[in-house]
Amino acid sequence: MRITEIPTLELTIKKGANPELPNEVEVGLENGLKAKFPVEWENITPESTEVHGKLRVTTYPNPIIEQRADPYLYKHTDGYYYFTGSYPLYDRIVLRRAKTITELPEAEEVVIWEAHETGIMSEHIWAPEIHFIDGKWYIHFAAGEKEDVWAIRPYVLECADDNPLTGTWVEKGQVNTEFQSFSLDATTFENNGKQYLVWAQKVDNDTISNLYIGEMENPWTIKNQVLLSTPEYDWEKSVFAVNEGAAVVKRDNKIFIAFSGNATDHTYAVGYLSADATADLLDPKSWYKTPEPVFVTSEETKEYGPGHNSFSVDEDGYDLLVYHARPYKKIEGNSLFDHNRHARIKRLFWNEDGTPYFGIPGDQVEPTDERVIAKINYL
Repeated sequence: MRITEIPTLELTIKKGANPELPNEVEVGLENGLKAKFPVEWENITPESTEVHGKLRVTTYPNPIIEQRADPYLYKHTDGYYYFTGSYPLYDRIVLRRAKTITELPEAEEVVIWEAHETGIMSEHIWAPEIHFIDGKWYIHFAAGEKEDVWAIRPYVLECADDNPLTGTWVEKGQVNTEFQSFSLDATTFENNGKQYLVWAQKVDNDTISNLYIGEMENPWTIKNQVLLSTPEYDWEKSVFAVNEGAAVVKRDNKIFIAFSGNATDHTYAVGYLSADATADLLDPKSWYKTPEPVFVTSEETKEYGPGHNSFSVDEDGYDLLVYHARPYKKIEGNSLFDHNRHARIKRLFWNEDGTPYFGIPGDQVEPTDERVIAKINYL
């Protein structure tokens, strides 16, 4: 994606005063987008009548971490980025942290929990997410059991220590949904003082994977549950009828729940639900669903089946889209055991109507040598 327009700034100040220039400027991008970028100003003096600045455009390694499907990235108040995702053997939960995103690939990865040898939580350890709620760390994840590998349910771990990589993790058990059937990809978010859980659920022996939402009493207990979304459009069910991998981002009094649909091959894609932050989030009528996907396979960038995303922010506070995708279309054998769904990161932009712009997988903003110009007039 190219930067198409850089504004010229006009400032009027008192003679002899130092110009106070903004730390960021809004530029024009392709597709009619506008976005802010940091600017580094050059040679500012009290006599300057024209100052030039360089836009700082951050690009990320692609992929950023290989063979980590269902990636989850969280920036904590301690200044660290925490990253986890599905481990290829599906037998453990791993966690790494770094002060910057670009340091994550080389950061030490720590095994913070291992699957049981038998019984519950002994098979198919999938899609861990790390959250910080009321002063403690929590990891939501899905797991089956060796005696019934598809008896997959949502579980929670808790850590009360400051550093979750070295702290003690305690099993809090299974989330108390009303079903004892296939369930995975639980995520949690706060809104107006209430904590919510969103998860994917197959009811009894149904093959359809739906999204449910419930308010939480604590990170492993829900008070209620409501059917939020079921596959209805072709992009959600042309191969398999699936809604899963929910992730939440909030902006300007709106809540967006991105989710993935269809099979875990090149048909995998992302759409979203949206609601006003002041609405009753347990009322399905409060939510709008995109009839078309907003993030799909790209032959141009060779990223196939993008999805199961999370959201984070970069070092400047701008929104990020974190997701997995394969570098090829053809899959040999069972896609579940093709582990080349690599973790990837790109900036998330916003349309003028306030909706998120996901863009093309792998497409990042190209750095530019064109300068920002600030013209200074003195009184």
